[in-house]
Amino acid sequence: MSKRRIVAMLIWGGAFAGSAQAQEQTVWKFDNLSHIGGMTPKVEGAPKLVDSPVGKALQFNGKDTAVVFPSRPLVGAKTFTVEAIFRPEGGEGSQRLLHISTKDPKTGLDTQPNPNAEHHVNDETPRIMLETRGTKAGQWFLHAYMRSKAGLKTLNSTKILHPYNAWYTVEETYDGKTFRSYVNGVLEGEGDVAFDPQGPGRVAVGSRLDRVAFFKDSFLKGSMAEVRFTTHALKPDEFLKVPSK
Repeated sequence: MSKRRIVAMLIWGGAFAGSAQAQEQTVWKFDNLSHIGGMTPKVEGAPKLVDSPVGKALQFNGKDTAVVFPSRPLVGAKTFTVEAIFRPEGGEGSQRLLHISTKDPKTGLDTQPNPNAEHHVNDETPRIMLETRGTKAGQWFLHAYMRSKAGLKTLNSTKILHPYNAWYTVEETYDGKTFRSYVNGVLEGEGDVAFDPQGPGRVAVGSRLDRVAFFKDSFLKGSMAEVRFTTHALKPDEFLKVPSK
C-alpha cells in the first residue's frame, strides 16, 4: 500500500472519530445571543451577557426572557447525561432551567398547552427537564424530571437546600436503568425507570417551551453559563465543574 493511501486512510479515520465524538457530546456555551451550539436560537425578551467563573453567561430576569433552540440533542439516545452551570438569583418558586422536548409526529407539537391550568399542564409529551424549586426561607432545591413513552420519573431533593446567588453545576443522568440527579457532583436523588429513546424536537433555556401568561412562575431568574449533553451516563468525576476561587 502506498504512503499516500495510508495517509488518506488516517485522515479519513481521524475525521470519522471526531464526528463520532461530536455526536456523543454536545456543548452549548452561553457567551453570545447569535450562535450557540451551531444554531441561532430564538431570543425572547432581553437576556443580558454577564461574567461567570467559566466566561460569559446569559442572565435571565425571571419574567419574560428565554432562548429557544430549533432542534435538540440526545435524539435516539438510550442513555444520557445533561449538565448545566448556572447561578440561581431568587424569583418565583418554580423555575425551568432547561426543557428538552420531543415533537409529536402526528400534531407537530412538542408541548400540550392547557390554557385552563393555573401553574401546571398535564403534558404527556416525552421530555427531559432541569428545574429548581424555591422555599419561603430563600433557598432552592433541584427538581429533575424525565418522561418517555415507557415511563416517567421525578426527583425532588426537598431536604437538600442551597442558597441563591452562587454558581452551581446541576446534573441528571440515566444509565439504562436508574435516573439520578446531582448538585455540584453530589448525588441528591435516584430512582429506576424505563425509558424509550426520544425523537427530534426543540429546547428552551430559561423557561418552559409553552411559556405563556399562565406559566409566569416558570421563568428562570438567574444566569446560565454552559450546558453539556452526553449520550451516556457520566460518572461524577467526569462532570463539569465550577472553577474554585
